[in-house]
Amino acid sequence: MQTQTLKQEALESIKHLPDDVDIDEIMYRLHVINKLLKSRKAIEQGQVVAHEDLQREIEQW
Repeated sequence: MQTQTLKQEALESIKHLPDDVDIDEIMYRLHVINKLLKSRKAIEQGQVVAHEDLQREIEQW
């Protein structure tokens, strides 16, 4: 599986938007793509919290 670059993902996402899309929608899409790519990288690097650990932490709130 080949991973797309941020630029490739952004262009692909924008390409599928309607021609009359406003800048706010474009910016939102780019923001979401950026967050997803950062999340994938964190997962690959093992920077995750186990579900059980998160449940215990929430219960302490």
